[in-house]
Amino acid sequence: MLYLCCTQNDYLYNLIYFINFNMATIRAVIRRKKNRAGQFPIAIRITKDRKSTFLNTGQYIDEKFWDEKNRNIRKSHPNAKVLNNFITTKVAEANDKVLKSEMKPEYQTVSEIRNKIIEKKGFDFFSVADMHLQNLKNRNKHHQYDTEFGRLKKLKEFLGKESLPFNELNVAILKKFETYLLHHKNLSPRTVVNYLILIRTIYNLAISESITDRGLYPFGKGKMTIRIPESQKIGFTAEEIQKLENAKDITEAQQKAIHIWLVSFYFAGIRVGDVLQLKWSDFNDGRLLYRMNKNSKLVSLKIPEKAIEIFETYKNDSDNNGLIFPQLSGVNLNDTEEVSKRTQSITRNLNRRLKIAAKKLGIKKNISMHIARHSFGNISGDKIPIQMLQKLYRHSSVTTTIRYQANFIHKDADDALDSVVNF
Repeated sequence: MLYLCCTQNDYLYNLIYFINFNMATIRAVIRRKKNRAGQFPIAIRITKDRKSTFLNTGQYIDEKFWDEKNRNIRKSHPNAKVLNNFITTKVAEANDKVLKSEMKPEYQTVSEIRNKIIEKKGFDFFSVADMHLQNLKNRNKHHQYDTEFGRLKKLKEFLGKESLPFNELNVAILKKFETYLLHHKNLSPRTVVNYLILIRTIYNLAISESITDRGLYPFGKGKMTIRIPESQKIGFTAEEIQKLENAKDITEAQQKAIHIWLVSFYFAGIRVGDVLQLKWSDFNDGRLLYRMNKNSKLVSLKIPEKAIEIFETYKNDSDNNGLIFPQLSGVNLNDTEEVSKRTQSITRNLNRRLKIAAKKLGIKKNISMHIARHSFGNISGDKIPIQMLQKLYRHSSVTTTIRYQANFIHKDADDALDSVVNF
C-alpha cells in the first residue's frame, strides 16, 4: 500500500519510487545453457521484485557476437541487422503487454505476467509452426522455410482443417499421418521421417515457450519413435569422373553444368549455392578463402590445378559482377531470399542438364549437384584421416563425419568376406 506524505513533492517522490520498484523490467539477454552447436539462446528477461522469468526467442548465437553492454548482436555477425530488428520487435511486444498487465489494479507476479504475454490458451500447433517459420526467415534459411512450409501445408490437407490443439496431436494422429504420407502420397521413408522431425521440432518449441505441457508430448520411448532409415549414398568412381572431365559432343549449357559439378567435387563437395557465389576476389595466393552460407564457417582450401583450368575458361566474362559463374550475375546477392529462390531454380536446371550429359557419356548412375559431395566421399574412402575429412567437409562434429563417411568405407567388410569365402 502506498504511504501518503504531507507535501505534494513527497507524494510524487514516493509514487515514482513505488512505480519504479514494482514495475517489471524487460531486457534482451543470452542464457548460459549452450545447445549442441555450442551456441547460446537469446531470450527476453522479465524481472520484477528481484525475480526473473524468460521468454525464449528461438534464436541462438556464438557468445562472441553478443554485445552485453548494448544488449544486442554485434555488427560483425553476418545477420546482425536482421537479428537486432527481430530482438527489438520482441522486446517491444513484451514491453507493451507488460504495461497493459501492470495497469490492472491487482498485483501481478512475474510468472503471471509471463503467462499473459505468451497467451498460451490462444496458441495451437499451427500458431507455433508460424513462429518456427518466422524464425527460419529471420535466420535467412529461405530454402528450409519453403520446404517446411510445404510440409505443414500437407499436414493441414491431411487433417482437413487449419487448427490443431496440442491435446489432439497424439500418437494415433501421427501414425495415421505417417501412413498417409507413405501409402497415399508415395513418399520415401526418409522423407516421411523429415515430416515427423519437423512436427517434433515445433512441439519442442511450444514446450520451451510454455505454450503446452511436456506431459502431452507424443514422441519418445513407448510413444511415437522416429527412426532414421539407413540410406545408401552412391558416389561416382574416378573413371566416371574422368568421363565428365573429358566430355565431348555435348551442348555449351551441359558443359557449364559439368564445370560447376566438377568445381564442387574438386573442393571436397562444397554446396552448389556456395559454388554459384564464388567470386574472383575469393582467390588469393593459390587458395580459396570464402564463408559458407550454410553455417557461416570460414573456409580456406588450396586451388587444385584442375579447378584452375576450368576457371580460366570463364576469365573473359567481365559482366558477372565479380562472380566466376554467370548464373547469379543479375541477382542482388545481399537479398538472401532472392538468392535462395534463384539458386533452387538454377540447381533444377543444372541437374536436368547433368542427367542428359551423363546419359550421352555412358554414365548409368544417377547424377545431381549433390552427388559431387558423395563422389568425394566415395573416392576418399578410408584414405584420409577422419579429422582431416571433418575439416574438408566443414562438419561441426566429427561424429557427423564418421556417419557420413561410413557410407563409402567398404574395405574392412570386403576383406572380412573374402577371408571366409575364398578357400
